[in-house]
Amino acid sequence: MADINVTLEQIYEARERLRGIVKHTSLEHAEGFSQMAGCEVFLKLENMQKTGSFKLRGAYNKIAASEKDLVRGVVAASAGNHAQGVAYASSKAGIQATIVMPEGAPITKVEATRSYGAKVVLAGQDYDQAFAEAQKIQQETGAVFVHAFNDPLVIAGQGTVGLELLEDLPDLDTVLVPIGGGGLISGLACAIKALKPEVRIIGVEASDAPCMLEACRLGQIHELKSAQTIADGIAVRKAGELTFEMTRRYVDDIVTVDDEEIAWAIITILERSNSLLKVLEQWGLLH
Repeated sequence: MADINVTLEQIYEARERLRGIVKHTSLEHAEGFSQMAGCEVFLKLENMQKTGSFKLRGAYNKIAASEKDLVRGVVAASAGNHAQGVAYASSKAGIQATIVMPEGAPITKVEATRSYGAKVVLAGQDYDQAFAEAQKIQQETGAVFVHAFNDPLVIAGQGTVGLELLEDLPDLDTVLVPIGGGGLISGLACAIKALKPEVRIIGVEASDAPCMLEACRLGQIHELKSAQTIADGIAVRKAGELTFEMTRRYVDDIVTVDDEEIAWAIITILERSNSLLKVLEQWGLLH
């Protein structure tokens, strides 16, 4: 059993490291979803983060806190979002980053990662196979491994999302959080439960990649035979030891959704919210 060594104090420390680096992203009232759900629904727009994902928070916090140990650079495995976060953080720190991505990773994410100066290695069919290759590279080079989720500093960085949620919506009562390996939900839940324990934290996994749900059901980490879903960022076969223990402590429930439901949600968000317009504006595609 892993010790839970992530605290609210560490999350506050992460927030200080991230000042001027990450955006305090907006919380958008989703009127259409609110009408469908019969309650007030808000969307935390981490897609507006500098690298398009919350992953920058954890990656930067890890690298900034470990900078004196990074003389041989860093190595990481990612389906795409963590890769960009590590690459961006490494470029800021002036160190070399090697990122292993699955062979089928979206070319846009591969090119975005390279644009920050990282060396990209394509290996394996999914995140877990890319992770195994990244571990080999780490052993050969002595670089520091920046885990996508099972690291206290990464988790603390992701926990800053929870601080922002409470600042922007102090009376929130339920938070829905996607789960891949569990880094986001672990940090976010740690922060929110420490400050407002009555808030319900609900994890959401793809039904064909339910590694955390299976671990919680069995009472131990369980590696899935496969993790195939259109939600490539959460296609993880095995939860982390630390994220598993934090999920068991802080998360109230986990539900699953299938790919058809995920696709419907994506289309509905594009149709019923301003998220797409904001992304296009950020990329300079609207004038």
